[in-house]
Parts: sequence; C-alpha cells; structure tokens
Amino acid sequence: MSSGDADEPRDRPNGGDKEPDTDGPDHDGPRSCSPLPPGTSETAPPLSSSSEEPAAGPRPETGGGSDTGRRKSLFSWIQNRSIRRGVFVDPVRDNFQTMTSLYSSMNPAADSVNLSTKTHGAVFNLEYSPDGSVLTVACEQTEVLLFDPVSSRHIKTLTEAHEDCVNNIRFLDNRLFATCSDDTTIALWDLRKLNSKVCSLHGHASWVKNIEYDTNTRLLVTSGFDGNVITWDTNRFTEDGCPHKKFFHTRYLMRMRLTPDCSKMLISTTSGYLLILHDLDLTQSLEVGSYRMLRARRTPLTSDGGALASRAAGPRQGNDSSKLHPHREGISPRNSLEVLTPEIPGERDRGNCITSLQLHPKGWATLIRCSSNMDDQEWTCVYEFQEGAPTRPLASPRCSLRLTHYIEEANVGRGYIKELCFSPDGRLICSPYGYGVRLLAFDERCGELSDCLPVQTSCLREVRAIYSHSDVVLTTKFSPTHCQLASGCLSGRVALYQPKF
Repeated sequence: MSSGDADEPRDRPNGGDKEPDTDGPDHDGPRSCSPLPPGTSETAPPLSSSSEEPAAGPRPETGGGSDTGRRKSLFSWIQNRSIRRGVFVDPVRDNFQTMTSLYSSMNPAADSVNLSTKTHGAVFNLEYSPDGSVLTVACEQTEVLLFDPVSSRHIKTLTEAHEDCVNNIRFLDNRLFATCSDDTTIALWDLRKLNSKVCSLHGHASWVKNIEYDTNTRLLVTSGFDGNVITWDTNRFTEDGCPHKKFFHTRYLMRMRLTPDCSKMLISTTSGYLLILHDLDLTQSLEVGSYRMLRARRTPLTSDGGALASRAAGPRQGNDSSKLHPHREGISPRNSLEVLTPEIPGERDRGNCITSLQLHPKGWATLIRCSSNMDDQEWTCVYEFQEGAPTRPLASPRCSLRLTHYIEEANVGRGYIKELCFSPDGRLICSPYGYGVRLLAFDERCGELSDCLPVQTSCLREVRAIYSHSDVVLTTKFSPTHCQLASGCLSGRVALYQPKF
C-alpha cells in the first residue's frame, strides 16, 4: 500500500468490513428512542372510498338497473387497480393492514439453521437475485456462497472467489453478478457457469467496498478506500476485463449509491460529509479540483434547512448547504455537487462517521447508519429528498435533505459496519440491532413514507425485534419477490425470516 493510503479509512485491522477505529468509552447496551417532538403529524390517509371514479375500460355485459350499474362500477374500479401498476396507481398502497400483519409476524425460518457459514468467516453482505431465486453471501474468508432462499438449500460455494475478504455483491440482471474485495479487484460471475469468473477487473489501488449498476448506460460503478469512484463499460467486457475510467475522487470515501433512476449519486464519508451529485452523467470524468467548495468551511444543517453553529472541531466547520454548479467553473452543467453534513439527533456539538448508506426503492429518501466520533452512540436516520427553492430565504443555496425520522441504535459491536436495508415496497427498514434485527416503520401502520411525512422530525416505530444470532449482526437484506428477510452475523451464520402465524 502506498504512503498516500495512510489518510484513507480502514474497515478493520485485518481486512474485514469494519469502521475506522476511534477512541471512546465502551457502551454496548441498547438505547430507547427519545419521545416524539410535539406537533408531529403521522396520520396516513384513509383507504380509497367507493366514490373514486372508475376508470374507463371494458366492463362485464350484464343487465340494466342501478344494482347492475354499481356492480359495473366496482368491477371497473378493481380492474383499474389490478392492471395499472404505474407511478400513479399502486395496488398495494392502501394495504397497510395486510402488510403490517405480515411484517409483525416475521420469525426465523425453521430451515435457516442450515445456512451456516462458520468456516467461511463473517458475513459482510447479502444479495438476492432480482427474481429472488438465489441468495448470495459475501464472506470474510475469500468465498462467496449461493443458496436457494425458498428451500434453504446450498447451491454452490465459490472457493477463492477473491484473494481477500469479499465485501459486496451486486446483480446486473438475473444471471450476471459482480463481487468486490479487499484484494482491490472486482469479479464478474455468470450463474450459468460458476466454475470460473467471467472476468476480473483491475483499477482500484485499495480495498473495494461498494458496487452499483446504472441500468440506463449499463455501466458498473465501484468505489473503494483509495477514494476513487470508477465506471466500467460492461457493454465491452472480455476475459481480460473491460474499459474503465475514474469518475470521481474524494478523501475518506465510505459508501457510494445511485438513486433508483440513476439521476443522483450519493457518497458518504468517515468525516461525516454526504456528497450528492445531481443530474448525474457517468460518461464524464470529474476532477475534484474543479469543486473548490469541497475545501470550503461547512456547518451542519437543521431539519428545516437552516444552518447551526459551527462545530468545535476545526476541520469539520463551514457552510455545508452549498450546491456547486460545475458549469460556473468551466465544466459541464451536469454533475452539480452538493456537500452536506446531515443533522444527527444528539450530535449537534460533535462529529460523526456515516458508515451505511441506502436509498429508498422509490427514490424518495436516503437512509444512513452513523456513529459519533467517540463511537459511543449510533443512529439510524431517514432524510427526505427536497427539490426546488427553499421555503424561506437562505444565505446559501437550498438543502437537498431533511431529517424526517430517526432512532438510536444499540451500539453493540463497536467498529463494525452494520448494513441496513429497505423492504421492496419502501414501507419498512430492517436494522441490525445487537445480536438480532429490528423492523422499523415510519408510523404504527407501516404506512408509505409519502403518506406519513411528519411536520417535525419523528421517531421510527419498532414493528418487530428478532434475536436469532449468537454474534453481532452485520448485514440484512429483504427478498425482492418473497415476504422474506435474511441477516448475517460476525460469526458467519445466515438467518432467514418469514411470516409465521
């Protein structure tokens, strides 16, 4: 490793997915969330009434009369909700009672005891294939395991998938997936031929921690502790690799995510900054020197978009609601950069480290897991994306995020990164909590985030807590197609959860 890597963050001393070590008192006990602020509004709208106008379309041929007319109207209404599955009509939008019942009845599956990876080291990442037919497991000891999540049957072990810890897995489609490792490489695999890699990708100078995929351009996007975000042209890959270029660079890079529509890139850092690239264009390489404001002074933001007092720590101070417009600095109008220090409850006077970063499946919000610089507190926070002009005049440009929900975590397993996840419908968050997991909702009815946005910052509601591991849970993942959840822990066991009545 080069001398320049001395400033880069480390996940763990021996190569596992662990946060950079910080000094501070040990505190492993669970904490409860503070009471909701007064004035919080979390009521969801009632179910659609029969007064909703039926959609035009084919109707059953029945006789006349008022009763027949009502039957025809009801049929058209049901047909409309069943067929139109676009942005404006979601058949499950109002089914909070059914979803709440399913989520609150989650229990460990009887066969999940077979999903043991103890000989393969800690479980750092779990990923389902898009059709839910395969569950992949990234292991500390250089291997990748594949399971049938329905039968809990072991399918395949990719021995020596890498030469160091496997950190992240990403499916490009139902058969092709990518893995990344502390050996600084990315590997492409095909489910139809798992005896060998499709190809290995070389380009990072340090541990590779994150993989994303732009479905519009078919570019693979990776980030690592060398501070680089690299794009790979999978349209032209060969056995020797595929064309790549450095897209962006920033120090202390921790995690990188693309929004579902690939219009934004979010990057979290160990220094507590959150970078947002708007109007994303991955075909252009960006020079960090073009963004002078990255080196400007920054201050944290309140939940209403205002600025707080400067932090005590010198290098973490400044104006942090700045949106940078590259076209003003001589480069493309795309990829405008915003630098934020998200508000963390209880952390206004000291810094924090953003370790886990996820996006709402509908692109409405971002979810982070963060810890204090002293490492004695840990939080899960949800931030709503806000577009357009601010609601009141500000000295600086608008803030893109507003803290809507939060909860304090147990802070067990100090130093290790805990990966959260959203449910496929975005109603639920699964959060590692000590030796188990917590299912968290935005309100008591598992409502849609858009239906229960509070006026003031609110506490996430615990729907269910399940303790089924003998060690600290590090990663969680919902199945995209089944009502199933998976979690993996430090000792190497994978647990599956499903409704049990």
